[in-house]
Amino acid sequence: MSLPRIIFAGTPDFSVASLEALLDQAVEIVGVYTQPDRSAGRGKKLHQSPVKQRALKAGLDVYQPETFKAASDRETLVGLHADLMVVVAYGLILPQSVLDTPKLGCINIHASLLPRWRGAAPIQRAIEAGDTQSGVCLMQMEKGLDSGPVLAKSSHDILPQETGGQLHDALSQMGADLLRENLHDILNQRLKPVKQPEQGLRYAHKLSKQEARVQWQMEAIDIANKVRAFNPWPVMSCTINGQVLRIHQATAEAADEGDNSQAGEIVKASANGICVGTGSGWLNITRVQKPGGKILDVRDFLNGFSLKPGQRFDRD
Repeated sequence: MSLPRIIFAGTPDFSVASLEALLDQAVEIVGVYTQPDRSAGRGKKLHQSPVKQRALKAGLDVYQPETFKAASDRETLVGLHADLMVVVAYGLILPQSVLDTPKLGCINIHASLLPRWRGAAPIQRAIEAGDTQSGVCLMQMEKGLDSGPVLAKSSHDILPQETGGQLHDALSQMGADLLRENLHDILNQRLKPVKQPEQGLRYAHKLSKQEARVQWQMEAIDIANKVRAFNPWPVMSCTINGQVLRIHQATAEAADEGDNSQAGEIVKASANGICVGTGSGWLNITRVQKPGGKILDVRDFLNGFSLKPGQRFDRD
């Protein structure tokens, strides 16, 4: 009896755990699709995606079309005679012709509890919004963006200080586990697809460096959530006397009674943190970094950088 024929499509680190899960299964991975090699760094050298590196190490065939518009790319896909395509953060919107090519269509591992946070950055947007729960869904793909029916899901409680990077890693492994647990039920069509409700739908826009500037007039809790969400990228930043500081860790605190500090004004600066006034409450900054420097606890940072109460962070 021949093994089920699987195509895997993914690109970043998040996808690798799911590819590893497939390598452990009684299936034949007939091809791996990933984004074309991209130039990066000062030397602008071409870099292979993490998925490509793992696929080549496993001796798998790798395909890297820019799109599926060329007839030759569609013919190659058809020629793989796949039973199922597993898509995990591939980074390319698949046309209907591709979705219809595998016998059982395409399934996607998405890092949110759908329908909340469809789109490009569900992990970071969940933390930014102050969500206390996230998770992963196995979804049957259709033409709409992350709108297909859900086949299986698993939830994750977001810890109070959990960062975007930490949640990324947790959900990456959770998605791989969910795939491992449900793959053969999917291949044997034993799972009932559940249509997503329209209530609670949010769109997770792609992250940008521009939104990572601290706006001190925001509430402290909202700034603290952004600090967590945007760690390790793009990392929240601010300036004081022209010096850029990147904030890697901060918490929101209630302001003392009678506080009249202005948004962006330093209230306290000690080994316990740099406490700054905001639109509501105080932001206590505990880990910072100067451009090109090491990430430091505030205790060590203040040994070489003097900050005093009453100083103001620069406004954009």
